[in-house]
Amino acid sequence: MPLPLLVSIVGTRPEAIKMAPLARALADFPGVEHRVFLTGQHPGLAGYFDLPAESLRELGLKPRDRDVERLRSALRALLCGRFRRQPVDLVLVHGDTTSAAAGALAARDCDIPIAHVEAGLRSFDLDQPWPEESHRVAIDALAQLLFAPTEEAAGNLGREPRVSGRIFVTGNTGIDALLRVGRSAMPKPADDRRTILVTCHRRENQGEPARAVCEAVRRMTAQLPIRVAAPLPLNPMARGPFETALAGADHVQLLEPQSYEAMVRLMDMSWLILTDSGGLQEEAPALGKPVLVLRNVTERPEALATGNLELVGTDPGRIFDAVAGLLADPEKYARMARPAFPFGDGHASERIAAAVAEWLGERGLWSH
Repeated sequence: MPLPLLVSIVGTRPEAIKMAPLARALADFPGVEHRVFLTGQHPGLAGYFDLPAESLRELGLKPRDRDVERLRSALRALLCGRFRRQPVDLVLVHGDTTSAAAGALAARDCDIPIAHVEAGLRSFDLDQPWPEESHRVAIDALAQLLFAPTEEAAGNLGREPRVSGRIFVTGNTGIDALLRVGRSAMPKPADDRRTILVTCHRRENQGEPARAVCEAVRRMTAQLPIRVAAPLPLNPMARGPFETALAGADHVQLLEPQSYEAMVRLMDMSWLILTDSGGLQEEAPALGKPVLVLRNVTERPEALATGNLELVGTDPGRIFDAVAGLLADPEKYARMARPAFPFGDGHASERIAAAVAEWLGERGLWSH
């Protein structure tokens, strides 16, 4: 009997970071074949996976533009062709990206069961973020196995009539990845300025919202004892306002995209993080770093409950006041800087792999 074949669809850097620990956990199960399909949505992802070359498949798609519908359709057709040439027993997708949505739709087209890693996150607003929120809802409705990172995410799934798959609370594989990276020693500052890490890349914040964030950065670095480190995204639409407004600004360092390990070091050395990134909202509490979220909503309310996060949106005055308030209130800062683990203990990948193995065993596809 052929080995059961599992395929993980990975298209973006955050997916690669969060799926790499799961790929390692699945590789520990003998008698199961696991392949990772890299869609090409983001280039250069193979290096995130410590897997034999034969377990990685570069699909070779080079997106000609960033139109979501065209990219999703192209990936769906490409993946359908792959699935029809090689029988697959389970397709795993992660999160809410265009690659994840295309992978789930292609699996549905080919009558292949779907497992959704990081299921159940909700902002309850289809426009914030768009198209990610609609992707989450659609994938969860299609999936047979739903791996929710928290009880709250599982509760969201349980309240949705269209969700019929089996729900597991596993923790977030992003915490697995984070805890495998060594902590860096905190450098001694050369002056009394505090370092703030700023990232801003979401589609909803492109254009005027990003320019407003830049205005806040200029005001903060001019009037407060802080310096800013700002890794820029690859997307020219997201990085353009920062290059225009902040290139050469005093106490602002614009950085090219960082490796994952370098990004963890940047978080670790920062006094505060300003971001619209979902991954940083998960990782920063575990490092004891307060986060001001450059959005009006979040799909990760668990960190609001622990006190590590605060929503500030993109209004320059509101951002400035929040940062100035933390500088003036050491007790509030200390409360936000307490390490917390609302998103898991670093063992989510093992739990997911065990649930997948059990599911395969129930179907007679795998045995110990």
